[in-house]
Amino acid sequence: MYVLGIDTSCDDTSFAIIEDDKRVIGNTVFNQNELHKIFGGVVPEIASRKHIEYIEPLMRQFTGSLNLSLESIDLIAVTNGPGLIGSVLVGLSFAKGLSISLAKPLIGVNHIEAHAMSIFLEKRIEFPFVALVVSGGHSVILFFKDFCKYEVLGSTRDDAAGEAFDKIAKFMNLGYPGGVAVERISEGGLRDFVRFPRPMIDEENFDFSFSGLKTAFLNYIRKNHPTEETLKDVVASFQEAVCEVLMEKTIKAARRFSVKNVVVGGGVAANKRLRELFLEEALKRGLNVFFPSPNYCTDNAAMVAITGFFYYIRGNISKINITGFSRMLIPYN
Repeated sequence: MYVLGIDTSCDDTSFAIIEDDKRVIGNTVFNQNELHKIFGGVVPEIASRKHIEYIEPLMRQFTGSLNLSLESIDLIAVTNGPGLIGSVLVGLSFAKGLSISLAKPLIGVNHIEAHAMSIFLEKRIEFPFVALVVSGGHSVILFFKDFCKYEVLGSTRDDAAGEAFDKIAKFMNLGYPGGVAVERISEGGLRDFVRFPRPMIDEENFDFSFSGLKTAFLNYIRKNHPTEETLKDVVASFQEAVCEVLMEKTIKAARRFSVKNVVVGGGVAANKRLRELFLEEALKRGLNVFFPSPNYCTDNAAMVAITGFFYYIRGNISKINITGFSRMLIPYN
C-alpha cells in the first residue's frame, strides 16, 4: 500500500511516499528559510503564498523523480492542523483536490501527533509510552496507550521552547533559524555561567512556561552586556535551562504513569544537548529514550504519511469536507 503524505503546516512544503509502515520511498522538504531570514521569523502571509506557488510543481517533480504515478497511490494523508492556518489550508485543499480527482481516500492528520509518530519511520516502540513534542510552536507531553489512542498530559502556557530560542536569537542577532543558532553558539560554553530560572520544574503538573525564562535572559543581557567571549556562556546557560525543564517534566510524566519508553520528537528534538540530558537521565532511571533522526525531527510529510496509515488500517477515514484548524488542543481518542 502506497501512502502519499503532504505537510504545509508552517513554511515547509513537504511530500513523502511510504510503503505501508515499512519503508520510506521518498521524502522531500522545500523550506523557505531564505525568504523569512530577514524578518528573523516566519511571516504567515509569505509562507502561505509560497505554498500556493510551489505545491503543484514540487509534487510533480517529486513523483517524477520516483518514477511513480499518482494513480498508483492508495491513500492521501495531509496535515489539517495545528499550524499557520493559511499554510495548512493550502495543503489541505490540494489534498482534497487529489482525493477527488484520483478517487483515493483522505486522512486528516494532527501535526503534533505526527511528530510523536515519526519514530515509527525507523523503530518499533512498545506501548504505552510518553512522548514529548517540542518545536517552535509547541511544547506538549502526550501519553500514548496505543496507535491513535493518546491523551494530552501538558502543554505550554505561553512561549514554546523553540519559540523562546527563536526570540532570543532574534534579539541578539545570532542568526536564523534561532534554535540552530543557539545550539551552535552554545558549543563549548559554560552551562552554569548564569543560573537562569527553571520555570514550573517543581510544580505537580506537566505544563511548560518559557516566557519568563526568555525575559530573564533579556534582562540579564541588558544589565551585564556580555562580551563576545562570554556570550556563548550566557547562551549555553539559557539552553541548559530550557533543556533541563523539558527533560525533567517529561521524565516526571514517565514515572507518574509507570512507563519505560519515552519518545522525543519535533524540531527541538534535534538539539544535541537535549538529547544528552535525556540519555543521561534515562540511564539513571532505567528508561528507554528514543529520538527520530534529525531529518524526521523537523517538519516532514513522511511522519504525516505513517500517521495516516495507522488511522486508515483502523478504519478511520476523513470526510472530504474536513476542515483545517490552528488550535493546539488534541482530543483524547
